[in-house]
Amino acid sequence: MDNAHPLWRSAAMRDALARRDAGAIVRLARRAADVTLAELGEQVGYTAASLSRMERGKQPMRDVMLLQNLAACLDIPPHLLGLAPQRQRPASDRTGATRVGGHTLFGEEGDDAVQRRKLLAGLAGATTSAVLGPSAAAHAPARPSLSGLEDLLLHRQHVPVLTPAPTPSAVTAAVNASRADFSACRYDTLARALPARIALTQALGAHGYSEQAATAVAELYTTATRLCIKLGEDGLAVVTADRALTAALGGADALTVAEAHRMVSSAWRRQGHHARATDVAVTAAQQLTADRTSDVTERLSVQGNLYATAAYTAAKQGDRHTAYALIAEAEATAGQLGHDALLRGTVFGPSQVLLHQVSISHLLGDAGQAIEHARRIDAAALPTTERQARYWIDVARAFDQWGKPDRCYRALLAAEHAAPQEVRRGSVQTMAANLMRHDRTLPGVRAFADRVGALA
Repeated sequence: MDNAHPLWRSAAMRDALARRDAGAIVRLARRAADVTLAELGEQVGYTAASLSRMERGKQPMRDVMLLQNLAACLDIPPHLLGLAPQRQRPASDRTGATRVGGHTLFGEEGDDAVQRRKLLAGLAGATTSAVLGPSAAAHAPARPSLSGLEDLLLHRQHVPVLTPAPTPSAVTAAVNASRADFSACRYDTLARALPARIALTQALGAHGYSEQAATAVAELYTTATRLCIKLGEDGLAVVTADRALTAALGGADALTVAEAHRMVSSAWRRQGHHARATDVAVTAAQQLTADRTSDVTERLSVQGNLYATAAYTAAKQGDRHTAYALIAEAEATAGQLGHDALLRGTVFGPSQVLLHQVSISHLLGDAGQAIEHARRIDAAALPTTERQARYWIDVARAFDQWGKPDRCYRALLAAEHAAPQEVRRGSVQTMAANLMRHDRTLPGVRAFADRVGALA
């Protein structure tokens, strides 16, 4: 609407402008343009409920890209929403600020088809060459082998401890190296190294360091459980989770015991025992409340992860009420921390709660809400490669559920860019196989499907 429109001279608009109330300005402009919340939401990628909360001042309207899109859709002069005047940009650059390799990953529904194909082709090529290299691009990387871990766990095969000697410092280094390998998604390196590292920590117990050995063995088996889950080895995850808890109960501190319970909960969930899995995690979180021996920050981090894990499990079961109640507990715990923290090899904080909310919304069938949560996360600021890759895979799942194959593909390419080994998971392979139906409009998707093992 032009500057002569009566809206700009109305008392309500003058009042909203005087208060710098962006929500009220948008509401008045939307009504004057005879646009419904649902119609506007379709244009800017937000739910009608969220836009309604923003218009009424119940939810902050801080997303710059949202404000720019609202200004464009409703013909509001950008400066009235606190924005600098915008020069006309190409159609492929008018949306969310989240990017990888210089390309926008959250696009508008009205992106030109030719521009979108060019964007995807460029992104696919850049990801392949930058991450895999020219010689590796045509071949899927080998899946990490867990045969050494299986031998140690199931066949009681002796793993010789050659170097280093089983000293406290060597064991600490082994635990830290395993955490670093997992956080960086070096799953092949971790799978090869874990058997010897576990044997090293077990040997430490025979040298009189029983408490440190119990803690280290539990932490390494916890890492092994997380690795088994990543690789879809659910049966082996049950064994490693049990070993983690057994070792922790043999003399480890309260936080190590609680984290081992989280692995048991995850293993139960993977076996389909959702109610039991939820109960294990919630009970462990509540038991930590009385713990006065641990650092408060570490305790809150472990508790928060337990509540978030339980919330995810409840959502997996389709229990919306319990999932929302438990993620609210996790959010309150994150509020006490106030920031993301990487402690004992795991991450927790406000962004991790949002990351779980993306997953929970997807599991409960609300793809739009999942993407809305995802927009609030700065992927580049997530503290580990594993968290970044998980973020993009969760975004891809939501877009796949929403029926938006091009955005799903962009998110999967971003995940591959962050961590090539992370995208060889079963859920990614399923999405990649489904995306091949759109190979005429998604350049490079067949090669991507081959790289992640979907064609094997």
